[in-house]
Amino acid sequence: MSVMTDLHKPRVYPEPRALLTLLKPITWFPPIWAYLCGVVSSGVPLTSAPFLVVLGMVLAGPVVCGMSQAANDWCDRHVDAINEPDRPIPSGAIPGRWGLWVALAMSVLALGMGAMLGPWGFGATVFGVLAAWAYSAEPVRLKRSGVWGPGLVGLCYEGLPWFTGAAVLAAGAPAMEVVSIAALYAIGAHGIMTLNDFKALKGDRQTGVNSLPVTLGPDRAARVACVVMALPQLVVIGLLIAWDRPLHAAAIAALLLAQFWAMRVLLTDPKGRAPWYNGTGVTAYVSGMMVAAFAIRTIGGLG
Repeated sequence: MSVMTDLHKPRVYPEPRALLTLLKPITWFPPIWAYLCGVVSSGVPLTSAPFLVVLGMVLAGPVVCGMSQAANDWCDRHVDAINEPDRPIPSGAIPGRWGLWVALAMSVLALGMGAMLGPWGFGATVFGVLAAWAYSAEPVRLKRSGVWGPGLVGLCYEGLPWFTGAAVLAAGAPAMEVVSIAALYAIGAHGIMTLNDFKALKGDRQTGVNSLPVTLGPDRAARVACVVMALPQLVVIGLLIAWDRPLHAAAIAALLLAQFWAMRVLLTDPKGRAPWYNGTGVTAYVSGMMVAAFAIRTIGGLG
């Protein structure tokens, strides 16, 4: 009897693997990639400040993004009990308030690391940490909105890291061209985040999260997401042509054509095809980001 009691005794400490799952390493790539895009677009050689490059990548991915995932899982533990009951917190693999403590500790770590990137890097880190909590936590909880929620995540996944990488390497405000391209790709990322909301459709409906798939339905939400992803890239192509970068513009146009094909497939079954699109259309999207970064690295007075 005592053996059975021990076997069913609730956990006191988190499982190590569950902690890694909580931080969702698969989500670290977008902000790391965007930070590198910012570094490239600054026109400053990567070899001139390798410490700042590596530190920014670790901060953008494992630390800030990982912290945001932990905060979101803690604030969403009741939703995840419906959508994904095997997630670390609702399953009990991370017991008690450990999820909250991890998110708070990583918030402090992020601010400490951000201070090492200078005033621009620290300011961006403060914004990123506050945005992560504003997205998930009451009473703000911007994820309840299908407009503001994905918009904030798109900004923090693509625009903010890009801006930070450029500002840190340039040791000052990035050029207008850099800010414009970063902002456009951040706007387009709203569509990517909308597609990501499809996996939580059931729980969102039951808990009052008004994502676009909930408010518009999967079909209309997918069409809106496609338009939001495509239009900023068309503007990027137009700007690169205006800035005398026709070859880079052509490369991004080719990547956009590949996305149009993937979008047609997506729209045949939006809910079922959303994960597939994240591995095809989104890959072409982020590839275009790096092409654009190389295109603008020698303009705007930074190269």
